[in-house]
Amino acid sequence: MKDLKTFGELMKKRVVQKAPAYQWQELALKIIKDFDVPNDKRGSIFRVCKQYNKQIVERAMNDTKELCKTGQKWNYFFKIIGKKSDTPKAETKPLT
Repeated sequence: MKDLKTFGELMKKRVVQKAPAYQWQELALKIIKDFDVPNDKRGSIFRVCKQYNKQIVERAMNDTKELCKTGQKWNYFFKIIGKKSDTPKAETKPLT
């Protein structure tokens, strides 16, 4: 019974996290988590997810998971997305 906390104590320890406003933000956060992206590269991940179509980003993410078993996966992701983004911009529609 001593482990039982009051409602006020529970509310003080609660951490409130905002939900992403856009789908591309959620996708970027998933990539950052999955590939252990360093803090100085996080902005680039957000930019890629905002700029390119969700299917292109997800394909690059899946290719990275399949092909890069060791090392810096985030770096490999940038190489793959660079190759996939060589397609004309008219074909890629950013997420909103």
